[in-house]
Amino acid sequence: MKDFKILKFLDLFKSLFNKLGIDYQLMRKILQVKLLLDGRRISTVLATQKTNKKKEEDKNNFIRSLGMYLLMGVFIIIFVVIGRHYLFQMTITFSIIMFFLMTSLIADFSSVLLDIKDKEILLSRPVKNRTLNVAKILHISMYISMITLAIAGPSLIVSFFRHGLTFFLIYLVEILLVSLFVIILTALIYLLVLRFSSGEKLKDIINYVQIGLTIAMSLGYQLVMRVFNYIDIRTMEYKASFWKYFLPPIWFSAPFELLLNKNYSNYIIIYSILALVVPIVSIIIYIKLIPTFERNLQKFNSTDGKSKDKNKITILLSKILCRDKDERTFFRFSTNMLRNERSFKLKVYPSLGLAVIFPFFMIISMNFRDFANIVNTKLYLWIYMSFMMIPAVVVSLGYSGNYKGAWIYETIPARDKSSINKGALKAAIVSLFMPVYLLVSIGFLILYRMEIIDQLIVVGINMFLFIIIIFNRMGEFLPFSKAFQVSENPSGGVKVFFTLFLMAGFALLHFIITMIPYGTYIYIPLGLIGSKLFWKRAIS
Repeated sequence: MKDFKILKFLDLFKSLFNKLGIDYQLMRKILQVKLLLDGRRISTVLATQKTNKKKEEDKNNFIRSLGMYLLMGVFIIIFVVIGRHYLFQMTITFSIIMFFLMTSLIADFSSVLLDIKDKEILLSRPVKNRTLNVAKILHISMYISMITLAIAGPSLIVSFFRHGLTFFLIYLVEILLVSLFVIILTALIYLLVLRFSSGEKLKDIINYVQIGLTIAMSLGYQLVMRVFNYIDIRTMEYKASFWKYFLPPIWFSAPFELLLNKNYSNYIIIYSILALVVPIVSIIIYIKLIPTFERNLQKFNSTDGKSKDKNKITILLSKILCRDKDERTFFRFSTNMLRNERSFKLKVYPSLGLAVIFPFFMIISMNFRDFANIVNTKLYLWIYMSFMMIPAVVVSLGYSGNYKGAWIYETIPARDKSSINKGALKAAIVSLFMPVYLLVSIGFLILYRMEIIDQLIVVGINMFLFIIIIFNRMGEFLPFSKAFQVSENPSGGVKVFFTLFLMAGFALLHFIITMIPYGTYIYIPLGLIGSKLFWKRAIS
């Protein structure tokens, strides 16, 4: 079994662990197994990246994911070196650090914090509870330290040369306090959720945090570079308010202001005290609540939480949208899969989130700020950027984390196998594409003061046609029948240039329609009729 350098470092403290009543050799073996398993797990920030068909067992996927965190850490340097308005710039810095620490802890280390299988397996053997708990704490601390080092390390090093040794030491201590605070806060959040809810609800929360982290990693580097177009730290003045005492990033930025800028205002002193006291108090609270936390962890593997019955709406939609009985069956089946398949949501939902954000992001990136006169522009055509998510989502319909259940397709008495694809595609349109379209449309309707309803109907028709064309290009496949791990890329079957040209073609068509008198009102009925005929011909 592979030996890790961090374990060799721990060997230096072997006698200390033994004096504390911990079986060091056993703890080391437990850690070795945990580190080996973690290296094989795909990190959330790598989840949407291309993977080889052959499993790269010798490569530690967690170490590879640190590159993404390191990239964000490089951008944080900007806020550290920009000046000496420490309360502002360090608040932004710690906000970014805390966000990525907490989301990565929830996204990638939930299985560590919430793991009860090792207790069930190991405590039935001659393994002391203390040894197992210390191994768990060290396991979490190792990886959080590495993530923290990747995120805060670059700015920490630069701060020494920019602001001197005192700043460096304060920053180092604050980073340690922030890491400790985030770990305990995350555990307490888990405890709160488990106390009043079921394990299934917590699993859903973790899944959506994973999705949010993926979206944040995709957009974060662009937003950081543009933030200075809207914020000038040098001209900002801080105004103390009661509600700001509840913002942890301000606490951890206050000691810089107190010790370096000699700002002895009451609120600065209180913030500084909170930065030191709250992490310590949170540790005490967590230690006292550990027995309660351990009891509630049993819920994590339970599925007896109350859930709302959504089948009635699905059945109603299937009757409205599907004429064939088999098609209705697969519409309901696919809808349930899209709603409950966590691995599918983790792969696909980030694309949907980006599709909602990206059209507005493009308008912002153009430095367009005259939103009062936006109604006189055709910037709503940027909505076609949301079409970029369609190919990846359509292809992903063929993949699932529960792909081994695909044998059921061979046993069902379906008269027409095409009804499987029709039902799955209609379910995807209703459950995935329509919500994206509606959210983006609502945003543009607000921007354009409800004056482009007809234009958005044209976009909806074109989106439907685009989906049909992409699905037709994919060829036939059985929904949810392949493993995500063995795919090179969910969108690999689509030629990128074809997709971009087709998307641009629809946008150009829409632009031409707007130039023709009453062109929109002519296109809408023709588009609806054409879409229906095209569906019957292409999806068969």
